[in-house]
Amino acid sequence: MQIKTIDPRALKENPDRMRQTKSSPQADALMLATIKAVGIVQPPIVAPEADGGNGYIIDAGHRRVRLAIAAGLGEIEILVVDAANDNGAMRSMVENSVREALNPVDQWRGIERLVALGWTEEAIAVALALPVRQIRKLRLLANVLPAMLEQMAQGDMPSEQQLRIIAAAGEVEQKEVWKAHKPKKGDAAAWWSIANALTKKRMYAKDASFGDDLREAYGIEWVEDLFAPADQDSRYTTNVEGFLGAQHEWMTSNLPKRGAIVEVNSWGQPELPKKASQVYGKPSKSDNTGLYLNRDGKVQTVYYRMPEAAKPKGDSANGAEGAINDDTGSTPKARPDVTQKGQDMIGDFRTDALHDALGRALIEDDMLMALLVLAFAGQNVRVDSGAGGNLYGGARLGRHAARLFTEDGKLSFDMDTVRGAARAALIDVLSCRRGMSNSGVVSRVAGQAIGADSYLPNMGMEDFLASLSRRALETVAKDAGVEPRARVRETRSALVTHFEGDTNLVHPSALFAPEPTEVLALLKHLDHEATPQDEGETDDGTDGGIVANDGHGEVDVSDMVEADEGPGTLDDHETAYGIAAE
Repeated sequence: MQIKTIDPRALKENPDRMRQTKSSPQADALMLATIKAVGIVQPPIVAPEADGGNGYIIDAGHRRVRLAIAAGLGEIEILVVDAANDNGAMRSMVENSVREALNPVDQWRGIERLVALGWTEEAIAVALALPVRQIRKLRLLANVLPAMLEQMAQGDMPSEQQLRIIAAAGEVEQKEVWKAHKPKKGDAAAWWSIANALTKKRMYAKDASFGDDLREAYGIEWVEDLFAPADQDSRYTTNVEGFLGAQHEWMTSNLPKRGAIVEVNSWGQPELPKKASQVYGKPSKSDNTGLYLNRDGKVQTVYYRMPEAAKPKGDSANGAEGAINDDTGSTPKARPDVTQKGQDMIGDFRTDALHDALGRALIEDDMLMALLVLAFAGQNVRVDSGAGGNLYGGARLGRHAARLFTEDGKLSFDMDTVRGAARAALIDVLSCRRGMSNSGVVSRVAGQAIGADSYLPNMGMEDFLASLSRRALETVAKDAGVEPRARVRETRSALVTHFEGDTNLVHPSALFAPEPTEVLALLKHLDHEATPQDEGETDDGTDGGIVANDGHGEVDVSDMVEADEGPGTLDDHETAYGIAAE
């Protein structure tokens, strides 16, 4: 190794140099100004010509030599070293990698050069401190179209999965797709769209909702899979874009009432409109329907409910809720077995099962009357009381009471009509849904009393199992005889497959049996027994709030209302909970 002074124009470029991509004009201008000011600080490394010539070949410093010539320098210092067996290939690659990161295309060219010289992928990975997976990923660039390589050399690289899809396609296919998706100058390429167009994924005819007219319009040709089971429709196509386009057009033409096409996220799940809540139970007529395509290209349906217009809440309700939130938020809690989303789903499941049981289960007459008492004590019931106060109970129940009257205005004593009206009223009143419509513990007591547990649906689906904690999920797996996997996702997939058949899952937390503490809280209303003063009795035996009629004529209802006490003077036992307890 020795230092010499030589005219930079006498040096020869190395045809096998590592960095093939041209540097930016800004970087060249900066280095040129530095060379003009202080000269070349670090001499370029050269080696004698291997064929016996008298010249020198540049190993490292091509850019410095080129800019020294541009700066008009007559002589520069060089560092002469012995020529390596691989013509300095590894030394050049290591030096360039340390000085400034090579772009992936230059890295790939250097790796291919080393492989041609006998280096293995493992040895290259050790020398460059790179994983073997990265070396193999870069070698995929050998099967990529040159026009795409130019885009990648600018730093616009696809993901590994997209690169594998592109490299697996033929050159003709790559040319056609690149022509259709080539970006504008200075823009990044839509690699996901390019990979999607080149994918060889099979789209099956059994998942298609469109007919032959759309199939012909989008140029879809079915291919028979000769190795598939004989009893299944094994026709498929690799025309992914055409298949998805036909499915999308079919959804547009077959949107149901209150329906819309929703987008999917990167996990293949539907993205509902803002503030919408998904309906996991039976949808009602007022619910919206969303259509979307899953990862297999199959049309899927999701039901969701938009929130009602915001209504002002009373100060007392807000205060009570705030106090509860303050109490519950003061101490940290462990992660529950079922998340809030899972609790919402359980509320939907319970409500649907309760309504089915109330509509079809065998219920004795005395049980129906007891359930009516429970229903009117629900938290979601509002009653406009004729006693002068607005108590919680629903005026909408009048339509059920109207069924008990005949056309001439007389009360009907037909027990079939009474039973039907009672069932319909209970269905309207009792609810386990979380939120303002929750009836509280009374709905769960009612469900347990009529055996609504047997009407609960199969909960062994992806959406509900995703709401369970790892511990709860493993408990379900052990009870079902499924071996828990190392990953939660794998355990969940195994459970979904297990419960797709005749086996149903009913999570213990979804059963109607209430907690003893909740029942005890309901029984506390018995402690508010009325006293004679609370009953409003007077010495003469009449109600203190109503003026008695001395005559034998009928008392006018309006007079009674006027003589009654105002809403603000209701005693404690006359509140909604007091009436329920009595």
